[in-house]
Amino acid sequence: MSQTIISADVLYDGHKKMENCSVVIEGKKIVDVINKKLKSDYHGFVTPGFIDAHSHIGMDREGEPWTESETNDTLSQILPVNDPVNSIYFDDRAFKDAVDFGVLYSCVVPGSGNLFGGKAKIIRNFEPNRKNAVIKDYGYKMALGFNPRSTTDWKGDRPNTRMGVYALLEQKFDEVLNKRDKAELEKERSLHKLQQDKKEKKLSKKELDFQRKAIDLEYQQDFSPSENAIIELLDGKKIAKVHVHKEDDVLYLIGLVEKYGIRVTADHTADVFHKEIFNELAKAGIPIVYGPMGSVGYKVELKHAYYQNAGLLMKSRAFYGLMTDHPVIWAPALRDSLKFFLIAGMSPEEAVSLITFKNAKILGIDDDLGSVEAGKTASLLVWDRHPLDLAAFPRMVMAEGKVIRKA
Repeated sequence: MSQTIISADVLYDGHKKMENCSVVIEGKKIVDVINKKLKSDYHGFVTPGFIDAHSHIGMDREGEPWTESETNDTLSQILPVNDPVNSIYFDDRAFKDAVDFGVLYSCVVPGSGNLFGGKAKIIRNFEPNRKNAVIKDYGYKMALGFNPRSTTDWKGDRPNTRMGVYALLEQKFDEVLNKRDKAELEKERSLHKLQQDKKEKKLSKKELDFQRKAIDLEYQQDFSPSENAIIELLDGKKIAKVHVHKEDDVLYLIGLVEKYGIRVTADHTADVFHKEIFNELAKAGIPIVYGPMGSVGYKVELKHAYYQNAGLLMKSRAFYGLMTDHPVIWAPALRDSLKFFLIAGMSPEEAVSLITFKNAKILGIDDDLGSVEAGKTASLLVWDRHPLDLAAFPRMVMAEGKVIRKA
């Protein structure tokens, strides 16, 4: 198999910094990282491809009026089976712009106007259409705070207070749990009766297998697709990306996790301005998808969204990555968000890790993406100068072993 060799003046591999090294690629995979420069096909400053951990790219499209947006569905507060890929047009020019600046992957989610907006899907930004775009069905998008209580003119049950919205959410969780308990009890009764029939009626193995399958099928049919999605979350099989900004809503989320045992990430947390709240998230084992950074504080729940909060987050024990929340900030501006952490004293290698390895870790794709290591997929960028230089631009973009753009 032919090799592609990239020599790096500096390599930020997603964990650390290396100098004067080479990356060897065969097919879609990185096969070696060598601590010396080899004769190469490309050279420059090298980083992994960037990953945007929270985006609405392709749903809220550039060059289209707001009436064309497909970010929120107004049908109901609870819509967990909505698939954001069904609202994406891959001819959104934001995809090309994102790839030009090295943002190769996005976790796309519905908007935050509903308690449950729908699913969260990790996609390839460089695909021309949906056919091969989806990498992973990650989980669900939920929302707390102002957004779901601000949509009282939409359809369905729409409380206008947070206490009403949160009561609606917990009521739904409890209803689904109670319904499952009842269905499981009925299933146990049926299986118990089947055991009695086996003895009394001397049922054949074929008849027993048929009856067991029928009981299982009846149990499964007790639940709607929406209820099954909520059960999947409550059972910890999937994660919820939870829109949350203010400190009191963050603490409510922590309590919700403790009560129901669900797995979540805290997405945004921009109005958190005390280190202790970030530490509470760390204590609860809740990762943060922080941002977007560099947007205007356009609503009351962003009144404490200071850029200096990046420094508090750095000093906390929280595990975190970054988002653009495109189109709140432009997808290619993911790298630009790092400046607030650099100003607060973060090293370049730590900063690059926020939008590569740490985002991959949060999204559960770090076995394959997010770092430049032997065995990982070859999605990486060769920059014309230091990647955190204001004028830096990738002279080569490689996505899964294929060069998709070069200067």
